Amino acid sequence: MSPLADFQNEIYLKGLGDVLPELPTDLTRLEALAQERLSARAFGYVAGSAGGESTARANRAAFERRRIVPRMLRDVGHRDLSVEVLGTPMPAPVLLAPIGVQSIFHPEGELAVARAAASCGLPMVLSTAASFTIEEVAGASGDGPRWYQLYWPKDRDLAISFLERAKAAGYTALVVTLDTFTLAWRPRDLDQAYLPFLRGIGTANYFTDPVFQKAVGGPVTDANRDTAILHWVANFGNPTLTWDDLVFLREHWDGPIALKGIQHPDDARRAVHAGMDGVIVSNHGGRQVDGAIASLDALPRVVEAVGEQAAVLFDSGVRTGSDVAKALALGARAVLVARPYAYGLALGGEAGVRHVLRCLMAELELTMVLSGHKSPDELTPEILQEI
Repeated sequence: MSPLADFQNEIYLKGLGDVLPELPTDLTRLEALAQERLSARAFGYVAGSAGGESTARANRAAFERRRIVPRMLRDVGHRDLSVEVLGTPMPAPVLLAPIGVQSIFHPEGELAVARAAASCGLPMVLSTAASFTIEEVAGASGDGPRWYQLYWPKDRDLAISFLERAKAAGYTALVVTLDTFTLAWRPRDLDQAYLPFLRGIGTANYFTDPVFQKAVGGPVTDANRDTAILHWVANFGNPTLTWDDLVFLREHWDGPIALKGIQHPDDARRAVHAGMDGVIVSNHGGRQVDGAIASLDALPRVVEAVGEQAAVLFDSGVRTGSDVAKALALGARAVLVARPYAYGLALGGEAGVRHVLRCLMAELELTMVLSGHKSPDELTPEILQEI
C-alpha cells in the first residue's frame, strides 16, 4: 500500500495493543457526534443550509444515485494519487474548503486546521471570514500549501489590502466566492438569532486590516467595536459586481484565480473568457439557494463547457473517499471537502482534522484500486452507473 492507504494498516496494528481510533473511521458518523459536542448555535451554523435544506439533500442524493462499477484484473499494484492543481502539487486531489468562524467549533480554529492540512501536504483554503488572521494562519501552516478565499467587499481598497496581505503571507492561489454577496435565509441560524459576525467572531481579517481600521477611526477596541461591526455589515458583500469587474482581480493578483460557486456552463465559459484559471462547481454546500441544482449534477456540463481551458474543481456534499472518486470520475481535477473536517475539528482539534483527512485519502485510494484504477486520471464517467 502507499502511505495514504497504509493508514488502514496503521489502525489495525495499533489494535493489536487494544488502541482504537478516537474518532469513527466512517466519516458520515461525525455529524451526529459533533451535534452532541457543540452548542446548538455552533452546530446549527455549520450543519444548516438555506430554506428547507432541499439543496443540501440534493447534493447527497446526487452522490447516492451514482454507483461505481468495479473492474477486475487491471494491475493496480503501483498507484499514484498525486496531482498538481493551479500550480500546487498535492499528494491527493483533495483540498480543505474555506469555512469561516472556525473558533466556534474549537478554540484553535483555523490554526489547528492549518497545522493538520500541512502535516498531510494538502492545501487549506483560508476564508476571509476566519477567526484568525491571514498572517496567523500562514504561520501555523508553515511550509504547507495554502490558498486564500476572498469575500469581495464593497470597499475596493479593502479588497486590495486583503489580496496584498495574502500574497505577502505565501498564499499561492486565489479563490473568489461568487454566491455569497449576501447571506441566504438560513432557518437554523434565524431560529437561534445567531450570526457570529455580529458578535465579532470571524472578523479577524477585517479588524486587523489597516484599510478597515482607517475607516473606523483606528485599531478596533471595545470603544469602537460596535462601529467596526456596523462597518463590516456595510462592506461584507457587493451585489453590484459583474463579469467586467474580474479585470480588477487580475490587476491585483498575479497568481492563479478560481471562481467558486459556478453551476451553469455559460458562467464557466464566461470565467474562461475573463482569463480565470479555474472554476469551482459549488452551491456552497446548500447554504445559499434552497431548491438549487445539486453540484454533482451540475459538474458534467461545466466540465464539457470548459474542457482543458481551465481547471474544474468540485465542492458541496462530499463526505467520503468514494464521493471524491465519483466527483473525479465526472471530470473534477480536485475536490474540496468541508463539513467533515469541521466536525473533526469540533471533536478532536488538530488531531481530529488530521484523522478526517487521512481517512478520506485512504478510502479514496482503496476505492480506486478496488474498482481497478491506479491514478485519478483513469477515473472517467464510464466507471459510474446512475440508478
